[in-house]
Amino acid sequence: QIKMSFALRSATSSSVACQAKKSSRAGAISTSQWYGPDRAKWLGPFSGNTPSYLTGEFAGDYGWDTAGLSADPETFAKYREIEVIHARWAMLGALGCVTPEILAKYNGVSFGESVWFKAGAQIFSEGGLDYLGNPNLVHAQSILAILAVQVILMGQAEAFRAAGFVTPGGFGEDLDKLYPGGEYFDPLGLADDPDTFAELKVKEIKNGRLAMFSMFGFYVQAIVTGKGPIDNWATHVADPNTANAFAYATKFTPTA
Repeated sequence: QIKMSFALRSATSSSVACQAKKSSRAGAISTSQWYGPDRAKWLGPFSGNTPSYLTGEFAGDYGWDTAGLSADPETFAKYREIEVIHARWAMLGALGCVTPEILAKYNGVSFGESVWFKAGAQIFSEGGLDYLGNPNLVHAQSILAILAVQVILMGQAEAFRAAGFVTPGGFGEDLDKLYPGGEYFDPLGLADDPDTFAELKVKEIKNGRLAMFSMFGFYVQAIVTGKGPIDNWATHVADPNTANAFAYATKFTPTA
């Protein structure tokens, strides 16, 4: 019995060790796809020699910087901070632009005005602006009050973040300005595992960059078509040969 117990214990330990090795090997392989010298490059095998200062330390570094904007390490770190913050706002903004229009168009929810660049003007109407079309949720009637609240709340939050989350009492001294984590900023523990955290940072910046391009597209669409992104998409899907960018591009062609 002692021998069998010892054998089982040895087998279990070996199995756990093998699983740990496989897990660490898989984590190393997954992170090496996005970090370090062997990471994916912006043009794949045709990328050529990438700048020496782009070492793959930051998430989303694909070795492309033709203008040399990140040659200085301090400037590089500053640009990365700005990019991540803008990416997060763009993801929230893109979601906020399309959600009301989707709900109004396909779910029959009444917003008064669901198109993102027209919705804000409702605050100047007699009844004010109801968030999500519900007067019991937020019934905004004063643009000055909204601006004051947003400047105070958002300004204080950004100042708190830029200062490294440090308070007079000592809170936040060990927190990162971009990825604070911990029980307050990552209560679900999504980034507890280092390999998972590294992968999540790549996913965040990739989706954030896409969202920034999307917001730019929303701006251009609003100027050119006067419609929201969902309406433009539905029109294009219904008649892609006619409703496309080339059809609108002719409007900007000089005529005699």
